[in-house]
Amino acid sequence: MPTETPREYEGALRDALAQMRALILDGLRHGFFEYSVTCETVGNRRRQLIIRAGKSHKYHIAAEELQE
Repeated sequence: MPTETPREYEGALRDALAQMRALILDGLRHGFFEYSVTCETVGNRRRQLIIRAGKSHKYHIAAEELQE
């Protein structure tokens, strides 16, 4: 199966991915976790990403950050 070459992300998207990684690793260390992730489009074609993990982490990601 081919693997996609990783690319660098920036801005809010980078921060959100780092937060998700940290939360998953922390949950694995504790042995249990339950998280939810939701996304919706908000003004100026931005995406509002909300990670709920005990407390909520909210990120507004510009459409330009999602371009290939």
